[in-house]
Amino acid sequence: MCKHILNAQVAIRAPCCKLWYDCAECHAAAQTHPLAKAAEMVFLCKKCKKAFRKDMSVYEESDEYCPHCDNHYVLDAKTPQAVVKLEGEDLRVDARMVKDDRVKEVSRPAMFLESDDDFADRLG
Repeated sequence: MCKHILNAQVAIRAPCCKLWYDCAECHAAAQTHPLAKAAEMVFLCKKCKKAFRKDMSVYEESDEYCPHCDNHYVLDAKTPQAVVKLEGEDLRVDARMVKDDRVKEVSRPAMFLESDDDFADRLG
C-alpha cells in the first residue's frame, strides 16, 4: 500500500534495482540511489495481478488501460490530506470525551394559572 498516492492502480518496477514500488516517492524512501529513467516501463496491475510493459516513447491514450483486465490505471492521484479529528473510541459506545453544549431546559411552574380562583388565592 502506497502512503503517498491513495488510489494507486499499478506498481512500477524500478529499472535501477529491479524492485516493485507503488510510486517514485516510495522508491526514494526505501533506497539510497535515485530512480533511474527508462524508455520502457514494467507495470503490475493491482486488479488482476498481471505484469505488462509499456514503451513510454510512444505512449498513447489507449495505453492508460491494463491490457489484461482493462483496468484504467492512469487516474488523478489522491494524496493524503492532514485532518484534525478526535481519536478515541466510537462515540456511539463511549461519548465521555465529547462535551455536550446543549443546555438542559429547566421546567418552572407557571406564575399565572388558567383558573381565576387559584389566582385569587395566591394574591390573598
